[in-house]
Formats: sequence, C-alpha cells, structure tokens
Amino acid sequence: MPAAKKHTPPTNATKQNTDSVPIMSLKNVSRYFGNVIALKDMSFEVHRGRVTCLLGDNGAGKSTLIKILSGVHQPSEGEMYIENKKTVFNSPRDSLDYGIATVYQDLALVPLMSIVRNFFMGREITRGFFPFYYIDFKKCSEIAQTEMQRVGINIRSPDQAVGTLSGGERQCLAIARALYFGTRVLIFDEPTAALGVKQSAIVLDFIKQARDKNIGVIFITHNSFHAHEVGDLFTILNRGQSIGNYTRSEITRAKLFDLMAGKVTKK
Repeated sequence: MPAAKKHTPPTNATKQNTDSVPIMSLKNVSRYFGNVIALKDMSFEVHRGRVTCLLGDNGAGKSTLIKILSGVHQPSEGEMYIENKKTVFNSPRDSLDYGIATVYQDLALVPLMSIVRNFFMGREITRGFFPFYYIDFKKCSEIAQTEMQRVGINIRSPDQAVGTLSGGERQCLAIARALYFGTRVLIFDEPTAALGVKQSAIVLDFIKQARDKNIGVIFITHNSFHAHEVGDLFTILNRGQSIGNYTRSEITRAKLFDLMAGKVTKK
C-alpha cells in the first residue's frame, strides 16, 4: 500500500492567478433513485478562501448532494468540474485524492478503534517497498497527536479508543482529520446540529480558519444564523432544487431564514 499523500495548498504566487477559477463547480446536476428525484438541476461554485453555504430543511436534498461531492454517488445528469476540468468521482477515494475531505454529521468514526487509526482510516503512512509495505505507526501517531493539539485537544495517547472521548472531542477529531487531508475543499455536514452554543462557536471558528488558509469550504446546514455568520456565498435548497444563489452582499440573515421557510419566492 503506497504512502498517503497530503496535498499542498496553493502558494501566494498561484493564488492570484486561480482565485477567479472555481475549485469545484456543479452544473445542472441531477440525481434520481428510480422514480424519486433527489436532486434536480443543481448548480453552484466553490472558490478558494470562501465559504459556500448550502442551506435547506430536512428532505431538501442536502444528504444526496454531500454524497455526490464526496464520491459516494455519481450524478444521473449534469457535470462536475474541478478547476474547470470535467471530473467524475467513481468512489470516495477519488474525492480524497483531489484533496476534498468531509466532516460528516455522524462523524464517521469507529468507537472501538484508536484515535490514530480513525485519523488515517486507510490513508496510513507506510514504509518499505513493494510488496513489503508496512505502516509507520510511530509517524502516524505523531501526526495524529499534533493535529489534535492544533484543534485544541490534548489526548493522553493516540492509541486510546475513540469511545473514551467526549462528543466534542470526537467532533474535533473529525475536523482535525479533515483539515489535514482536505487541502482543496472541506465539506462540513451539519457540524453544529447537535452542539451547544460554546461548541458551535468553536466549530464556526474552525470554518473561518480553513477559509483563512485559502481552502474552499462547503458548509451544509439548516441554521441560517450560523450560515450568515461565516458564509460568503449562499445556495438555498428546497425539495432537491436550488431556489437561489446569493452573495453575502445580496442577502440578509432574515431573508435567508424566510427563503428556507418558504416565505419568499426564489430569485
């Protein structure tokens, strides 16, 4: 098994030339499950150093969209582009290879496994030569511990089971993992849904930090207050369709809420 690669973020020199080019864009993407229309004609863009908020109530199509972005599902119609190049993700591995990482609502952690194994989850650093690869557990443990410290969590040992962590610490582990591997795009799936005020503020701060590192962020939420606090671009979903794309200057927090509640017609 080859060593896991960590993508290198663009330098300041390349940033100026690529800011106008979306890292990721969807054009008229639809997804069908038999006769069920889960997504219809979805289009939006993700840019470096910006937070794109996808808002919608339960059943709006957010979960299906996440699975398309992360390579779990392929679009039934429409196209996906990475830096203006047409791209097809055939598996979650393809998405990861492009530097796209997702913090899922259920965190995608295995409680009985160690912190370090959860952190790498199939992307372990290896040594040796083909076919005699072996996992460099020492290096993996050092990285896991360092990255946890970066998000403010001091763990006893990288070998302790994830089940011994609190809910907030597990959330931080999932975020630390995404920040390490997701050097192009970070997708946050309802990260504040089950958190209190203090923990939500910490997560929103992580989103701002990722934006400041010139990473493109997709923030999927049904909380218009949290979205408006950190968002730069906003797409509102309703029953699998977009009812509007807005920049921050074009929309207020109140209008965001009204659009989600169906009180305002689309743009």
